[in-house]
Amino acid sequence: MANPRLLVAALFALPLIALVQSFAALAQAWPSKSIRLVVPYPPGGSTDLLGRAVAQKLGESLGQQIVVDNRGGANGTLGSDMVARAAPDGYTFLLGTGATHGITSLMSKAVPYDPVKDFTAITAAAEVPIVLVTHPGVPAANVKELLEYGRKNPGKLAFGSSGTGSPHHLAGELFKQVSGVDMVHVPYKGAGPAVQDLLGGQIPLVFTTLSTALPHIRSGKLRALGLVEAKRQPSAPEIPTIGESIPGYAMPRSWLGFFAPAGLPEPILRRYNAEIVKGVQSPEVRAKLEAAGMPVVGTSAEEFARMVKDDIETFRRIVNGAGLKPE
Repeated sequence: MANPRLLVAALFALPLIALVQSFAALAQAWPSKSIRLVVPYPPGGSTDLLGRAVAQKLGESLGQQIVVDNRGGANGTLGSDMVARAAPDGYTFLLGTGATHGITSLMSKAVPYDPVKDFTAITAAAEVPIVLVTHPGVPAANVKELLEYGRKNPGKLAFGSSGTGSPHHLAGELFKQVSGVDMVHVPYKGAGPAVQDLLGGQIPLVFTTLSTALPHIRSGKLRALGLVEAKRQPSAPEIPTIGESIPGYAMPRSWLGFFAPAGLPEPILRRYNAEIVKGVQSPEVRAKLEAAGMPVVGTSAEEFARMVKDDIETFRRIVNGAGLKPE
């Protein structure tokens, strides 16, 4: 006579076995059609450069076309929300940023998704370091001299950023908090207009991406005072970090990373991670990204998920310390 306990256990195990078999079959069949990569910003920026480089490599390795879909708008949340609402079948994924999956959710009441719960983190692919740059007319050749000038001239310093709630904005707010120097924030609609006004002398300081500022730094039109991250960058080792002059100052790494909708099957997640990491670490893609001032990363899915959560808490402390309120 059959053991009743064994029969019950077998009955409970059948659905689990069927689920595992269906996942395995899905992974073997995937992908069977083209895949859409949503880039939630307009063409031409660092996200577009990375997205198209990865799309080409991923298409070659998976044997399917990767269609890049630029869906700019609402500070990147429009395209991000499209992916959050998509089916978790592996045919739609997203190139996100620390803004779309961190800062924006703290600065806006209108973000329609949860940056953690509504996505599957795949990998942090590259960094976009941020640098504090000044017009040569400002009497400060380094961070210490800027602090001295700011303390002797309260209320006279202003810094530009790519917009309210951007990583560049929060880098400036953290500078104010840690240094004690008061500066007025001037938000622009993108890094380009901010840098143009800096070049023209309309604003004394700007926090912007290193890749945007580096040509002007190298030509002598702008002066680099310091990087906001904790480490110097191999592409510009001569530029110190702000933390070298102000102990305790360090922003989270400004990353670009890939996400899928929540609930992506594990086998597809593993394949995505392996192929994207292999793609960004290939010699040609690495050279292209590093030439644009974007160091390659390539994390595990688990490490990236932890990064997203940790960065949100760091940004939350900066936002609260600055007294910023979501709008």
